[in-house]
Amino acid sequence: MDRTATDRLADLDAEPTLYQTSLRPHRSLDQRGFLIVMIIVGAISLVCGMAFLLMGAWPVFGMFGLDVLLIYVAFRVSFRSARAREDIRVTPSLISVRKVDPAGRADEARMNPLWTRLDKELHEDFGLQRLTLHSRREAVVVGGFLHTAQREELAEGLSAALADAKRGVARSAP
Repeated sequence: MDRTATDRLADLDAEPTLYQTSLRPHRSLDQRGFLIVMIIVGAISLVCGMAFLLMGAWPVFGMFGLDVLLIYVAFRVSFRSARAREDIRVTPSLISVRKVDPAGRADEARMNPLWTRLDKELHEDFGLQRLTLHSRREAVVVGGFLHTAQREELAEGLSAALADAKRGVARSAP
């Protein structure tokens, strides 16, 4: 009996989830904070620029405006990069890592947890620097934008899920 791809996907959805997380880059400044910062920067720039303008150094006034524009663009680029995310799901028969870049393009890696190992790159002074899932010839770096403590938490969760998958999960009969 030949099973369709839909049947196989339905079987994967019926499997227990050993670990699942959605990772997003942290940004401490929200839109309201951004508006406040830009108003303060703009006001300071205007006051200082006016002082130079009154002294006759009118080109400096334009440079202050350029500074405000560059700060605005830098924040916008930062907010745009915060749209990236990584979705990780571990079941007894599949590890799925879906990376979505800031533009919305998705890339998905699928690995068998029985053949996958988690490599941790540790730095003596700075802690856990990189997490990589290796399965045969495929290597996927996960949590690259996380802080060290968050990366260590992710490593603990993934290690436990991989150990559970390799040990085997007891399933109840339907």
